[in-house]
Amino acid sequence: MLSIQYLRDHPDEARARLATRHSDFPLDEALSLDQEYRKLLHQAEDLRARRNEVSKDLGRVRNESPEAFERLRAEMREVGARISTLETVIAEQESRLQDLLLQLPNLPDPSVPLGDGEEDNVIGPSIGTPRSFDFEPLPHWDLGERLDIIDFERGVKLSGSRFYVLKGIGARLQRAMITWMLDFHIAQGYIEIYPPALVKEEILYGAGQLPKFRDNLYRDAEEDLFLIPTAEVPVTNLYRDEILPPGSLPIYHVAYTPCFRREKVSAGRDVRGIKRVHQFDKVEMYKFVEPATSMDELERMLEGAQELCRMLDIPHRVVEICSGDLGFSAAKTYDIEIWAPGCQEWLEVSSISNCGNFQSRRANVRYRPEPNALRPGSGQARPQFMHTLNGSGLALPRTMIAILETYQQSDGSVVIPDTLKPYMGGIEVIRV
Repeated sequence: MLSIQYLRDHPDEARARLATRHSDFPLDEALSLDQEYRKLLHQAEDLRARRNEVSKDLGRVRNESPEAFERLRAEMREVGARISTLETVIAEQESRLQDLLLQLPNLPDPSVPLGDGEEDNVIGPSIGTPRSFDFEPLPHWDLGERLDIIDFERGVKLSGSRFYVLKGIGARLQRAMITWMLDFHIAQGYIEIYPPALVKEEILYGAGQLPKFRDNLYRDAEEDLFLIPTAEVPVTNLYRDEILPPGSLPIYHVAYTPCFRREKVSAGRDVRGIKRVHQFDKVEMYKFVEPATSMDELERMLEGAQELCRMLDIPHRVVEICSGDLGFSAAKTYDIEIWAPGCQEWLEVSSISNCGNFQSRRANVRYRPEPNALRPGSGQARPQFMHTLNGSGLALPRTMIAILETYQQSDGSVVIPDTLKPYMGGIEVIRV
């Protein structure tokens, strides 16, 4: 959520930055609602002040002039009724304004490249040398079935389209990848979190998933809980409605969770295999940081995710997302894409974003700056909204797709990457 004070003070700037996102948000309507809301508040405050002023004199007037006393009592009854009516209207106006502001996307950082959509994203050079094959590499859906490690048919039988079952070494490989990623990030200073996979509705509002993405969420209607689409959702709200004491930041968390999304995909190549599915696993990096450091923290988070790609020895590239393709909560985003030679395509395995104070405002997560940053004698610092950052480190199953397709051999087997062998219990090759 954006600061309403910023929108009041800088409407033209906000309008221009929203235009770079090609957002149709009705900013003028929101500002008009806010102006009317503040006008009503002022009227109510004036009436309360009048009531308080008269209340102080009622005792004296009662003794001096019973007639004047009755007139004032009648006036105060009318004032009370007007205040009550105004309070109802103010509450309705505030609710309308808040509902509207929850639909307002974050503003792009000035460093974000301008563009209309995905086609204008800035694609960096490939990092790493693609493997040269002396045979035609197979896509993962053929490899998985031949190696008996991915069962598509039984996944569909259990849950419907775009579900699958990992079997044997396939399931172990995924578990190894998750543990390896968690170990890597913990060594970087992240604190591991295992959050609930079901959360309350307000938690999704806090992370910026609602109201915009309601159609993509799975919901338990009886308990009114939602399955999380990413660990970003619960981790954003870990410190909801809290003021963290001086010296608390930065906080780095890493979380493995299953993720659930109802995203719809039209028929085509994305339907085959495990590229786009309704349930997947992901290791998520998350940072709560002071505003002055957030852009440097973004670059460090990007480097951490890239290092995982380098350790797997699979080519990857960084894509800087343009203004017209930014996610709802993001001020700046990098995607990392990894090369899958069997599919012959680049697969997004990480999206790394700086959300500024957009999410911390929605979740009401604040911190108190260090006292030594204050002028002597100025007292305790006022709480501020921190900046939040998130990024996949990395997302499955696309990382598995790239491993299977990159490390396949001419006899149909798949060699386990060196970095994962310590997690595979002595298994070095997946054989037919």
